[in-house]
Amino acid sequence: MTRSRPEPASDRTGRLRAVLDRWGRRRVLVVGDFMLDRCTTGDTDRLAPDAPVPVLRVTHTHDAPGGAGNVCRGLAALGQDVTAVGVVGDDAAGRRLRGLLAAAGTDVHGLATDPARPTTLKHSLRGRVPHRGPQKLLRVDTEDARPLDAGPAAALRAAVAAALPQADLLCVQDHGKGVLDPATCRWLMATARRAGVPVLVDPAGHADFTRYAGADGITPNRAEARRVTGQDGPEAMARALQRRCGVGHVVLTLDRDGTLLLDDAGAVTTLPAAARRVQDVAGAGDTVLATLAAARANDTPWAAAVAMANAAAGVAVGRPGAAAVSRGELRAALGRAGLGVTGGPAAAEHAEAGADLATLGRRLDADRAAGRRVVLTNGCFDVLHAGHVACLHAARDAGDVLVVAVNDDASVRRLKGRSRPVFPLDDRVRVLAALGCVDHVVPFAEDTPLRLIRRLRPDVLVKGGDYRRDQVVGGDEVEAWGGRVLLVPPLPGRSTTDTLSRWRPAGGGRVASTATD
Repeated sequence: MTRSRPEPASDRTGRLRAVLDRWGRRRVLVVGDFMLDRCTTGDTDRLAPDAPVPVLRVTHTHDAPGGAGNVCRGLAALGQDVTAVGVVGDDAAGRRLRGLLAAAGTDVHGLATDPARPTTLKHSLRGRVPHRGPQKLLRVDTEDARPLDAGPAAALRAAVAAALPQADLLCVQDHGKGVLDPATCRWLMATARRAGVPVLVDPAGHADFTRYAGADGITPNRAEARRVTGQDGPEAMARALQRRCGVGHVVLTLDRDGTLLLDDAGAVTTLPAAARRVQDVAGAGDTVLATLAAARANDTPWAAAVAMANAAAGVAVGRPGAAAVSRGELRAALGRAGLGVTGGPAAAEHAEAGADLATLGRRLDADRAAGRRVVLTNGCFDVLHAGHVACLHAARDAGDVLVVAVNDDASVRRLKGRSRPVFPLDDRVRVLAALGCVDHVVPFAEDTPLRLIRRLRPDVLVKGGDYRRDQVVGGDEVEAWGGRVLLVPPLPGRSTTDTLSRWRPAGGGRVASTATD
């Protein structure tokens, strides 16, 4: 038996990033169960008068592709060309799903319509409970898991046959919703093998994996592998799957215990989970499959591909709902180990100075759609001290997601003088990102964060120090869209001025400061 050992973190970071930077655009064919994920959020502060059930006062409804659709979205976010093949109903949910996938860059011509069955719809209801934040109250599923009728099944096979010659890789996402019966799965494996196209499978919906015999890789989670094999240990489960099911590689996801790879030569590689705050594990398997598929389509070696998938999953579970991880976010996440950052969820994404505002805006929209309140505070945060930390904790307590906007070096010099900042932007971002209360760190170059506030539209704007409400930049804008401004008093005796004065040589110049500079 061969067991591989992980290389040093710094070496692995550089090597994985170099591999990622060489990725091109490849064509990935995704076949499986396409769903629409819908989340309705609102406030829940009372019970119904006619029954002991909470009343949800709706504020927002958000739709996203689910199942195989989420795999497509993840592949597109990683810069790949994607073709979708599956079945949806002749209904509003099916039309909505097609539109979302097309808008995300997926070719949807292979999605057949079956008037005899509804589009699979998973509708989650989330309410913001006082003192507890957003909670999932109920999920309502609309689906028909019976096998496809002859007509739609034939249309699915025809679409696969037409798309496969142009594909670099085939992804099969099987949630057991009737689209992929055993005969169809075996046909997919045989057809792809004849075409010379590798196959990756996420077998979420079945207890019998022999239908995937011939696949190059399979990505079950711990519970699925235990159900199929009857084994308990991760390595024993992986070897039993490989032996009984006739697949090449087994990528076993183990939640907080990371990921295990059993390759086709029998070697085992284990990867620990990244330190993070887990918000939602929904769609983590989709992220693993999408990242693994993008990597393998670009000829990334298996061990490196699994390391990338493991890093992407770590980012995805730090967000509400099923989430797509972009190529830039994956690159930042790969640097986490090399930077030694082990703090809050901001660490993986913003350990490098600079942030993609478009990506951050989409993520905050998803947070709000899940009922989370977005808080923003800003400052120079030069020479971090207890006053800063108290302000940041107060800001985090005011909502559910904390964004910290940080002045870049040039704007600090304009505001504080030529001797500042003491620490450059990259250092200040890394320190803030390592704090468990911080969710996102974003630099800005202007003297005030007004443009950033207008772009990100926080629900709560927090300012620390001796500010009056009329002095808070962006306060009018936040209140105009229904948000609020929170002023946090300074912590007595804690300021950058006090700190630097103890370092300043005798006769040194005066250092200007505020409680959050």
